[in-house]
This record gives sequence, structure tokens and C-alpha cells, in this order.
Amino acid sequence: MIKLSYNIKNYRKDLLEIVNEGDTVIELGCHLGGTTKLLENCNVFAVDNSPEAVDVMNGLDNVYFISGDVRLHDVLAEVFKKVQKCDVLAIDLGGGYHPDTVFKVFYIWSSTFKPKHTVIRNRGLLEFFNTATGSAEDYQSGEGYLESYHDSGIPPQIKEFDLWTPSLDK
Repeated sequence: MIKLSYNIKNYRKDLLEIVNEGDTVIELGCHLGGTTKLLENCNVFAVDNSPEAVDVMNGLDNVYFISGDVRLHDVLAEVFKKVQKCDVLAIDLGGGYHPDTVFKVFYIWSSTFKPKHTVIRNRGLLEFFNTATGSAEDYQSGEGYLESYHDSGIPPQIKEFDLWTPSLDK
């Protein structure tokens, strides 16, 4: 199942309804751990690139924290070295206005880790979903990833990120 929301309270509610004790959760965009701290009795792999997150997140018991940009292939590979699959993928990249970036992050992380469930907080994707009218074609996934992306392993680096975000240059 894939759930979209924008309101942080709805995002957290959706996430807590899905997560079970002992689940492995990959949380992208944890910032200072407001959502992470609610994920008790789980194994959480949290990623964020804000400097403020480092001390806060490293102090949490059930959390393996990585300080890095989720758009970078090296960050994806670092998490993959620790865990090859997750039960829940939680994506909150500021809840902002960049649905293209959020969707690409969702694509690459979900096709790598094959979660049972994904919860995404992003206004642009939710607005698109609520505004769009579908065709008669019925493509749906019963998983937390798009089943058309069933290939195993880490997908190749998405080159377009270099075009959009100069700060990603090495």
C-alpha cells in the first residue's frame, strides 16, 4: 500500500497505523526526529542532510542514523549495506513543492528496498493525485512500491539529479 498526505498529523497517523512491532522502517527526511520518536519497537534507518539532525538522531536507541542527501547514490548504497529490505518506507522531504524529486526518490528507494508499505508526505504529489483523472487503464500495486519496477538490487544512479541540483556536484 502507498499512502499520500500533506498534513504532518495525517502523515504520522498513517505511518503509525501501518508500522508493526519489529518492523524495519526506512525514514527519509527525519530532520529532528519528530516522527522517528513515535516509531517505538521498530528498527529505524533514518536519513537526513540537515546538520541539526546529527546530535539529536544519534542519541536515539532504536535508530541507525545516516547524515546524507537521499538523492545521492552513495547514501542509498550505505543504507543498502545495512539492510536490503524494509517493511515500511516513510518519505517526508519537507512536505514541499517538488513532487518530481520526491517521486524519483520514492522510485529509487522503493524499487531497491521493496517495502510492504510506503507513506509519502508531499503537497505536490497529493495535489496531482487529487486533481488527476485516470484513464480506463487499471494499473495498481498492492505493495509499497510500483510493481512495474520489480528489478532487484540498487538501481543505477539517476543522472537528472545533477541537472536540477548543483549542490550535488562532488
